[in-house]
Amino acid sequence: MSAPDTTSGPDTGTDDADATIDRVLADTTTWAVVGLSTNTARAAYGVAGVLQRAGKRIVPVHPSAETVHGEQGYATLADIPFPVDVVDVFVRSDLAGAVADEAVAIGAQAVWFQLDVVDEAAAARVRAAGLDMVMDRCPAIELGLRR
Repeated sequence: MSAPDTTSGPDTGTDDADATIDRVLADTTTWAVVGLSTNTARAAYGVAGVLQRAGKRIVPVHPSAETVHGEQGYATLADIPFPVDVVDVFVRSDLAGAVADEAVAIGAQAVWFQLDVVDEAAAARVRAAGLDMVMDRCPAIELGLRR
């Protein structure tokens, strides 16, 4: 049995997952990484590094607002003083919906829930707001598959 399509674009809930992932990876530059800190043992730290090496500008979002990978951190998405294309979510599933709503509020183009981050209701809200939605996937893995 294949995994469910947990990805969709803004127009319909049935866009091909690969097409949505390709679009988000190709058409975006600035990625806010929610949950990114200076803790090098955390997945967010490694994934942010991969995104940077792929030419993306990463923006750390963490309550401590630390500078990570040479980029100034912000305590919340609302604190970021410039446009963000993608909000990459490294928080537990029960917290992800609030982050998704904040991503919509700041005018992001896409929301990306990392591996094991699943909130179908939040994904539906994101899609209804016209954003691309990727759920339960890792951009570092997807970038590696597309090289």
